[in-house]
Amino acid sequence: MAFVLGSGSPRRLELLGQLGLVPDAIRAPDIDEDPIKGELPRPYCARMAREKVAAVEADDEDVVLCADTTVALGRRILGKPADADEAREFLTALSGRRHRVITAIAVRKGARIWEKDVVSTVRMKALSASEMAAYIASEDWRGKAGGYGIQGPAGALIPWISGSFTGIVGLPLAETAGVLQAAGLRVWT
Repeated sequence: MAFVLGSGSPRRLELLGQLGLVPDAIRAPDIDEDPIKGELPRPYCARMAREKVAAVEADDEDVVLCADTTVALGRRILGKPADADEAREFLTALSGRRHRVITAIAVRKGARIWEKDVVSTVRMKALSASEMAAYIASEDWRGKAGGYGIQGPAGALIPWISGSFTGIVGLPLAETAGVLQAAGLRVWT
């Protein structure tokens, strides 16, 4: 049995290390991540994790883990910004407001799939023009849902969360450990 991480995210790889896990292979799936018209954030996120885990090539006895993290402002899905202008647009919308961060995980072994999602609430402080400009210039927003990463410089912009910090980063560890154990993978060995 091999353990396959279906993600190119260095943050997810780092978080798995906290569980004592090192994947035998990393195979980031290439799927269409565009939301379906009218799709709500939580079902969208769960669908992405399912589609990712289904797209990863693996043997029947292998355990494959995929995840998706989505930032939701009401019913609006804020994905990874395409450029600095979109990152600024996202951060302007989030500034001074609460939003949800949803991370869905999917684990596959053979034909069986285990799924779990975790919803956390995050409040971003009201950003000044200079804070916004400095964060955009840092380019830390690149490749991050909602245009920020709580584990980096943007952590200074987040005074309050309710939920799973590791879920906000991109892989809720308690839930991930439980799902991987259900699939037969030994955790913390």
